[in-house]
Amino acid sequence: MTQTYSTQMEAAKLGIVTPQMAQVAEDEGIDAEVVRERVARGTIAIPANHNHPALHAHGVGEGLRTKINVNLGISGDERDYDCEMQKVRTALEFDAEAIMDLSNYGKTHDFRRALVDMSPAMIGTVPMYDAVGYLEKDLGNITAQDFLDVVRAHAEEGVDFVTIHAGLNRKSIDSFKRSGRMMNIVSRGGSLIYAWMEMTGNENPFFEHYDELLDILYEYDVTISLGDALRPGCVSDSTDAGQVSELIELGLLTTRAWERNVQVMIEGPGHMALNEIAANMQIEKTLCHNAPFYVLGPLVTDIAPGYDHITSAIGGAIAAANGADFLCYVTPAEHLRLPSVQDVREGVIASKIAAHAADLANGVPGARDWDDRMARARQRLDWPAMFDEAIDRKKAEEYVASTNPHDPSTCTMCGAMCSVRTMNKAMKGENVSLL
Repeated sequence: MTQTYSTQMEAAKLGIVTPQMAQVAEDEGIDAEVVRERVARGTIAIPANHNHPALHAHGVGEGLRTKINVNLGISGDERDYDCEMQKVRTALEFDAEAIMDLSNYGKTHDFRRALVDMSPAMIGTVPMYDAVGYLEKDLGNITAQDFLDVVRAHAEEGVDFVTIHAGLNRKSIDSFKRSGRMMNIVSRGGSLIYAWMEMTGNENPFFEHYDELLDILYEYDVTISLGDALRPGCVSDSTDAGQVSELIELGLLTTRAWERNVQVMIEGPGHMALNEIAANMQIEKTLCHNAPFYVLGPLVTDIAPGYDHITSAIGGAIAAANGADFLCYVTPAEHLRLPSVQDVREGVIASKIAAHAADLANGVPGARDWDDRMARARQRLDWPAMFDEAIDRKKAEEYVASTNPHDPSTCTMCGAMCSVRTMNKAMKGENVSLL
């Protein structure tokens, strides 16, 4: 049978349940028709490039488990692709649903192709990062067509979603300039677009040529992740005129993409105090028509370099409990260096904890089952079963093995005074000995 659609959204609007929709429904424990209807409305995105055969499809959006993304990739100072591939394996070990290759030095396509070929996780990129190395041109000499050519190259290579900072147009820049920010623009792609616009005097090429961009994305079914170039880079800048002005533009761009059957995700803050997070989630859902929301943190304080996987997990849990659908992990190395493999491990785990905590709060089907299995194992003092359920089995086993309790059924925190041991014996009518 001849395929009559190019994108998941187009199929959904035609009433077709694709294999990818069926996979999402099976994984989430919901009806495939529910998935199809939400993909048709745009409240669920299933990033799934035609050229990514290794993909295990995941849905992002309404009523689904909170997904996480892992950033990696080389820089001009750190160019070890073998190390980056170790980070990929770490991300996959902990079931990260997405990996973004943010490589920004030299010819990156070989690594990206290898990543697409082997990864069941969806792959994202920011083509703007790759433009200078790919084209071998200085920023000011790159043309609008050049930028589109890089997007096409990434789409052909099989990436499932691309971050495009199309909302940073002359109107939102005016709001930014008048807002008097402390940290200006902290988005790497956003800063490059802003610099290009200032150097050339031209409009943002991704905004000016948005329809041509959508044609490329439609052809390969690449989801557009509308980047928040004006996301706050410190708590002082959160929810300012620039951020909200850009979000309004992203909402308008969302409907234009949906009209062309291109799937959309919206990117959001950033650094933000705890008391602003819930309201920001609601603002995005309102202005962007309930499109899936992909948040970068939010980091809830600026004073914890070395621990920003924690500041991010706190904000991410609150964000996801209030409507965010997709969390970008942050590692302990944030603001300090390119993360190591161990940094990636800690960042993934922190983000997975935040995502699961939000799923519990939101009553996502199946989320509570995991916690209940752990609780039952703990009640039985069944250590092998506890390790089976631990989000980081290796660390849990190492901690237990590092000490030697007198009663091996307990740990060295309480020993014979273990409340679980005491109650198990008391409930059976047995004597409780503390000697």
